[in-house]
Amino acid sequence: MDDPQIDLKTLATAMTDGTPQSAALGFEFVSVEPCIGVLKVGWREDLVGDPDTGVIAGGVITTLLDHVCGLSVKAAKADFSGTATLDLRIDYMRAAQPRRGIFGRAHCYKVTRSIAFVRASAYEDDPDDPIATAQGAFVLTGAPTISVPQGATTRTGAKP
Repeated sequence: MDDPQIDLKTLATAMTDGTPQSAALGFEFVSVEPCIGVLKVGWREDLVGDPDTGVIAGGVITTLLDHVCGLSVKAAKADFSGTATLDLRIDYMRAAQPRRGIFGRAHCYKVTRSIAFVRASAYEDDPDDPIATAQGAFVLTGAPTISVPQGATTRTGAKP
């Protein structure tokens, strides 16, 4: 594969489709580019935290932010190696809107030998009006942690 975008998309799809929690919550791949990932969780009644409001539960938003942060780290490294959440701070700015899906967007802005640093936000339509923001640190490991699609390569063309 010569196009790095194809490889990043393969990586992102493997994360959303190959991770049981992501699949159970219905996370959808939206976009990926070097260092940046965007995922979406659609509104479903079984994801609602309070039936009186119809708002997606805060735990689903937390999971979305954690997962999209991991995606941005993988997009920054452009490989299938593992990563684990070391520290994740989430600040909730407001309640989510009832019966609405939520986007999560993350940017991995610094990668060291062993740690990656990420900023993220969750929002409905406007990234400038976030439901929540996150700042995190992720430890980098060497072993693959997701199902690698048959024949996939990294952005550099190496086999995982």
